[in-house]
Amino acid sequence: MKKPVTLIGVALLCVSCAPAGNTTAAPSASAAARSTSSAPVSLSANSGPQAPGGTIPATIGITWDQASKDEAMDVAENAMTDFARPTVEDKQWANDLARWLTPQATADYSAVDPANIPASRVTGPATLSVDEANGFGVLAAVPTNAGTYTVQLLRTGKDAPWKVNRLTPPSS
Repeated sequence: MKKPVTLIGVALLCVSCAPAGNTTAAPSASAAARSTSSAPVSLSANSGPQAPGGTIPATIGITWDQASKDEAMDVAENAMTDFARPTVEDKQWANDLARWLTPQATADYSAVDPANIPASRVTGPATLSVDEANGFGVLAAVPTNAGTYTVQLLRTGKDAPWKVNRLTPPSS
């Protein structure tokens, strides 16, 4: 008789620990829309709003100056010059180009066959599309004999070097 009593005791213990089923009706969509939270939701440190007043956050000390623009244009032009060499042996091409690239771009472009690149020379200076609120990245337009390439440049800090993240061929 001890076994059935023990089994019944275990069963009752399990049932008493299990969560009760939800027997209330789910709120309607209109009721859910009317409900408001008791406190504002914020994922920012110190419970502050993520974008006070809906403004774009500052560039955290990275402001655009002429030296930053000149450096970005130089890197874009130099990277495009090393990129637009379809007759160079692939290993030499990849090694020369890598000095201008982000780590991700280095991996992405390591499998490119330079013979497939339609551009063979840069034909003019780079021009920048600067977003004054973003001191970490910029797009440069670099003209080549195959059309204008768009070069995405990134940096990790004001004194960090510009690195190319992407070279996009002309759309036409």
